[in-house]
Amino acid sequence: MGGAKDAKGAKGAQEPRREPGARGARERQTPERVRDLMTAQVATLELNDKLKLADDVMRLGRIRHMPVLDDEGAIVGIVSQRDLFRGALARCIGYGEFAQQKLLDQLVVKEVMSTGVAIVEPTAPLEDAARLMIERKIGCVVVAEEGRLVGILTESDFVRLYATPREGAHARR
Repeated sequence: MGGAKDAKGAKGAQEPRREPGARGARERQTPERVRDLMTAQVATLELNDKLKLADDVMRLGRIRHMPVLDDEGAIVGIVSQRDLFRGALARCIGYGEFAQQKLLDQLVVKEVMSTGVAIVEPTAPLEDAARLMIERKIGCVVVAEEGRLVGILTESDFVRLYATPREGAHARR
């Protein structure tokens, strides 16, 4: 039986995101590489997981993207909140909340996931990852090393980077 798992295979919701560029209490540097800003603890799905599981994990964990892994742990897709809405809406127009929840429990991830996942290596420059997200009009890139999931980098990570005061930074007026 499947279930939401983190990138290391442990079941459960995503751990809180670490502070971008954190190098210790005294020293904070501006991140330059994907590994410096990505979230390493990633909730994942399997192909035959129910959409209800994806919906519950996303809602409770306040996350918007979940990579989909096959039985060998290879990245085969991604499910976003938009995919959930589209999948449920396509079959539920005119139905109430109960019918929508029932449908989410009948549909599986492989029926709504997006394939052709944007994947970057942890050593890639942040600028390249950001450019890829802009060019493809996507909200995240999956981070993989030697074909294995090691993290995720999202628009929120970039926002958090610039919304978090850095040492030596001066407030603009």
